[in-house]
Amino acid sequence: MESEPYVSPVLAAGAIATVFAVLFAMLAAEHPAAAAIRRLVTVHGQKLMFGIAGIAMAGSLYYSEYVHFTPCELCWFQRIAMYPLAILLGVALVTRSRLDARYVVTLAGAGLAISIYHYQLELFPDQAALCTGEAVSCTVRFVEEFGFVSIPFMAGCAFLSVLLLQAAAWRVRYLEERGLV
Repeated sequence: MESEPYVSPVLAAGAIATVFAVLFAMLAAEHPAAAAIRRLVTVHGQKLMFGIAGIAMAGSLYYSEYVHFTPCELCWFQRIAMYPLAILLGVALVTRSRLDARYVVTLAGAGLAISIYHYQLELFPDQAALCTGEAVSCTVRFVEEFGFVSIPFMAGCAFLSVLLLQAAAWRVRYLEERGLV
């Protein structure tokens, strides 16, 4: 595929940058000069979460439908967590309703756990795995950017970013309710 050499590095760098940006926003929320960050998290947090989940969903579809990478069993489980997350966040945006954070945390938390397990399987492929490799082995790395970023790593970054954004929103709400900011 002609565009694949350009898409993977952008997705990989974006996944890593997103985690650091969201982590910074979460940690800086308490600082008095961080009003802009608090506003970003409280006003646009749901949009940001939708953007992250939507890009992750589009990225997985790009790899399977355009580049023709066959998803392994654990990739499917990660999709089972990411796709509803993107759809729920999108519907909440369109209907202008606040999505119950329990759904976000449950889906993103489950997806992150699967991503971590999948990524460590890629790093240590000799262990017994849930994936038998009947179709596609879970230890196969279709993408490896910067020497360590694979598709499960990028999915894990997306899930972690969504969880951190949700935690940042909770933190800002907590600080504001107590008049600490």
